[in-house]
Amino acid sequence: MTLAERFAPQPQDPALEGVIKLAVLAVGGQGGGVLTNWIEDLARRNGYAAQATSVAGVAQRTGATIYYVEMAPVAPGGPIPVFALSPAPGDVDILIAAEMMEAGRAIMRGFVTPDRTTLIASTQRALAVTEKIVPGDGIANAEEVEAAARIAARRLVMFDMDRMAVDLGSVISASLFGALAGSGALPFPREAFEEAIRAGGKGVEASLRAFNAAADAAIRGIEEDERPEGAYPVSPQSGFDAAIPTQLGSMPGDAPPPPPMPVAGPKAAMKDWAALSARVDALPPEVRDMARAGLRKVVEFQDCAYGRDYLDTLGRVLSTDSEAQGWRLTATAAKYLANAMAYDDVIRVAELKTRPQRFARIDREMRRRDGQSLHLTEFMHPRAEEIVGMFPAGMGRRAEASPRAMRIIDRLFNRGRRFRSDGIVAHSMLYALGGMQGWRLRTLRHAQEAAHRERWLDAALRHATTDYDLGVETLRAQRLVKGYSDTHARGHGKFARVMDGITLVAGREDAADWARRLIEAALRDEKGKELDGALATIRSFTG
Repeated sequence: MTLAERFAPQPQDPALEGVIKLAVLAVGGQGGGVLTNWIEDLARRNGYAAQATSVAGVAQRTGATIYYVEMAPVAPGGPIPVFALSPAPGDVDILIAAEMMEAGRAIMRGFVTPDRTTLIASTQRALAVTEKIVPGDGIANAEEVEAAARIAARRLVMFDMDRMAVDLGSVISASLFGALAGSGALPFPREAFEEAIRAGGKGVEASLRAFNAAADAAIRGIEEDERPEGAYPVSPQSGFDAAIPTQLGSMPGDAPPPPPMPVAGPKAAMKDWAALSARVDALPPEVRDMARAGLRKVVEFQDCAYGRDYLDTLGRVLSTDSEAQGWRLTATAAKYLANAMAYDDVIRVAELKTRPQRFARIDREMRRRDGQSLHLTEFMHPRAEEIVGMFPAGMGRRAEASPRAMRIIDRLFNRGRRFRSDGIVAHSMLYALGGMQGWRLRTLRHAQEAAHRERWLDAALRHATTDYDLGVETLRAQRLVKGYSDTHARGHGKFARVMDGITLVAGREDAADWARRLIEAALRDEKGKELDGALATIRSFTG
């Protein structure tokens, strides 16, 4: 039997015509079990025999699980059907996916077929581990899943059900249940769905709000997109979600950015900020927006004096650039110079962990109510390099040059520590550490970052004098250096190898293309195997 024959839709067995087969694909924490219990209870309350099973998935999807429900009407005193334990390809009536890529996984496994399956899918993304570990943009393209769903499903209801539920103070299981009710795929009245939620007894009011909003959205989408002759609607943005544009597989930068927070501070600092802002306003229009964002970043990281250093350095790049080139060199430098100057050190990490906005976000995500206590445990694992990086530059260099000193420091500090930052002692320690911006510019870490920054900029400007595009790509190589601790060290290693490769191809007509390929290869995998291959190719033709 060929693969196509194996997954082709099969004719329904007449003996099973009354059986409704429903599968739920959910990621851990999305309430797939609660949703399945509601569906099972709904069926039994309406005179159906029902059976629910679950098959746990792998940790790559944070505990992805397939829940499977079969139900059939049963006459009083009549025989109870023997139900299957798991879904079969080509034999699912309703498929509910609690996340976009779970919908794609269901389509790939043959659970969604155009002759019978109603697909109800939420468009938000819960990134898999394989997507998160990619140093660059490893996010899978959800638009391809949407296109496949339009073809594969007989009937499709698709919008951001997670966002809807959160906005209404509930969880996605309630909005998925509402979309199921609104789809009309089950032969039960809406009131019966609501009764199943009430019977659960937990979070009833919030669940009903999300349920009703999702049911109305599904109904509106079906009414607006109705197709003749038995074809069914495809509603990737229906009802509630029509006012909230879905971003399928997009990076946060693709969405309209939120308005920047107003700048506030002491009178003297605000005077300095106004002077810096005036300098940005005098830049070419092509550079202005990025430079303004970069200035905010470095001033927030350190102070206005540091912001002046940023604009002075940017002016150095601008003096070598030209309007004929669209000021691309300076605009690129505005972005990556700010990232290079606002590096992640111990002070920065501590400051981020003690920001009031962080605690407000945690309270919001955990739905903490007044009177409830929340315990927050931090995990810290500093290496000797992070500790020595906090030393004065001279002392740090001497310690770094001594293997014995580094071993002692590593033995003392390089071990996992967990402490409660909601407690006064631990929070005070972090707060004091995060307030050491005045000390930062004297540290070994800052001296190292400044030296790295100068070498990188010198190389970019040198290349730009003979190959403008290569100079731009050299500036973009800075995106490899990011993060903290081991992540930062790996990024620096890749950056150094890419810069070696750029030196090898400099002078060739396709040098900028090769630089771009090197950067993309470095971003594709954590270990850098693709980068090794690209460098080997370059060495093969450069001798």
